[in-house]
Formats: sequence, C-alpha cells, structure tokens
Amino acid sequence: MVKIGDIEVGEFPLLLAPMEDVSDPPFRVVCKDNGADIMYTEFISAEGLIRDAAKSVQKLDIFEYERPIGIQIFGGNIDSMRESAEIATAAKPDIIDINYGCPVKKVTCKGAGAGILKDIPKMVRMTAEIIKSTHLPVTVKTRLGWDTESMYVEEVTERLQDVGVKAISIHGRTRVQMYKGEADWTLIGNIKNNPRIHIPVFGNGDVNSPEKAKLMRDQFGVDGIMIGRASIGYPWIFNEVKHFLKTGNHLTPPSIDDRVNTCLKHFDFSVKWKGEVLGNVEMRRHYANYFKGFHGFKQFRMQLVISNNNDEIRQILEDVRQYYHQLELEIV
Repeated sequence: MVKIGDIEVGEFPLLLAPMEDVSDPPFRVVCKDNGADIMYTEFISAEGLIRDAAKSVQKLDIFEYERPIGIQIFGGNIDSMRESAEIATAAKPDIIDINYGCPVKKVTCKGAGAGILKDIPKMVRMTAEIIKSTHLPVTVKTRLGWDTESMYVEEVTERLQDVGVKAISIHGRTRVQMYKGEADWTLIGNIKNNPRIHIPVFGNGDVNSPEKAKLMRDQFGVDGIMIGRASIGYPWIFNEVKHFLKTGNHLTPPSIDDRVNTCLKHFDFSVKWKGEVLGNVEMRRHYANYFKGFHGFKQFRMQLVISNNNDEIRQILEDVRQYYHQLELEIV
C-alpha cells in the first residue's frame, strides 16, 4: 500500500495532474467518477492567495468526495509561499503540493515553477519553510532539470526528502523541452531504485494508454503514475489503466451515451460552480476532446461553441446522442 505521510492512496495510485485552466472541480468530478485516486487543484499563485485575489481563492474550493486531494501552490518568494501554504492548509485539503515544474515563461521568469530549478539551494530552503508552516504532508511536482546540462533531479529528490517531503511527482522532461519531444523516464527509474529514497515516486509524461502505463510501471518501478493531457475529454483513461494492469484486457471504450452523460455532468457542474456565463464559455475547450474521432461532430461543435443559451447547449448534446444512435442503427 502506497502512503503519502499517513494517507493510504492505493497499491498503485493513478494521479490526476494539476493542469491550469483544466483541473477545476467540474473536471475533477468526472475524473474521480472514472478512477482517479489522487487529484490536485489547478496551481494557485502564492501572491494571489496573499492578496486575496478572487480567482486564486476560488481555486481553493474542494469537496469531500474528492479526497484525497492536494492544493498546489506556486511562487518565487519564500515568505509568500510559506504564508500561502498556511492559507491553503486552512481550506482543509489532504496534501499541500508545491509546483516546481510549470515551464511557462511568465511563471519561470519570476523564479517560480520550473524557474526555481536554476537555484536548487533556494528550492530546498523554500520547501523546508513550507513544511514547517503546515501539519499536512507536503509533496512536490517537478521536472528533470532546467535543461540537459542541469538534470539534478536525483540529488534534488534526496535533498527534498531530507527536509521532509512525503512524495514526489517527476515529469520526464526539462523546462527547456516544455512539452516537446518524448518524455525520458530513465532518471525517474533511477530515483525509484535509489536505496536512499523511501518516499513514493510518481512518474509523469506521455502516459496516454493502458499499455504505456504498464510499460512505465514494469520498466521503471514507479509507485504510481500521474496522468495529465490524456485525461482531457477522456476521464475514462484512469479505469482503463487500472483494468488493464489488473487483467491484461481492455475495457470496452465509452459509448456515445457515456460520452454525452459525462460531458453533460461536466457542463452542469461548470455552470453551477463558475456561473451561467463563464461556466458555459470555459466548457468550450472540452467538447472536441469528448467526441474526438467522431465523424460528423464538427457541425455540433460549431453550435456548442457559439451558443450562449445553456438549455440550448444541453439540447445540442442530446442531439449528438440521437445522431450517433441513428448512425449505429443505419450501420447495423
């Protein structure tokens, strides 16, 4: 049984990666429904929390059914990060997670996210201060290094463990790579097999199928896998991976009813949580992913992304259901 501090998270947990503008409560609920074991909020700005910025504070919203859930914070100032960890702790998550992996320039230029990989001593000091500021287990998400000349993640993991980090998730790319090229899990495997390391090591990067998950588990021995982009519009990947790891067989792919019902649940929660207007607008990025590969969906997508009437959105999704049911009848 894998444990983060005293929290049991399963034999081989699957983690939903924290993704900006994606990993909000409406998205998390459909991932939890479909097998995600551990989830994290979108990353939250330490400076935003301290200033009580509405967008940052709203990201603290968590729900009982999501547990175990972590609140992820980012920032480049040690005092601000310590204070934001205290604010996040008051929201009563199960875990405080530190983002040392975001590669976006507007984050890294302030020494936050992956930007701190240029200053490992500061990274260790910041982590130690955050750990002192909360009674919750603290975890870290990071990358292999800033670039191929500074892939110090093996040493970094030891030092973070020494100051009290309870688990680490590692994306198999450098900051310079962003999301390009192929993720390299070699160093992740080295860390997991380091006899000095006793905290859980989770691998992240390019796991987009049950077969890939099994390969990474078997080849590198990680304690669990973090899945990000592959879950967008396809939350079923978590249960598909679990079933394949357990049986060696594939689950039946989600039907058109599964897709429409899940998309509707996502939409309804989005409107409820963000409001009638913003909830509608922010769902628009998800429709194409829910029905990816469905011939003829483009006509419906165009309607979905221009409609400002939420009842009309629900009806269009019901039209999608009927359209593909009719196609199935015609094919049979």
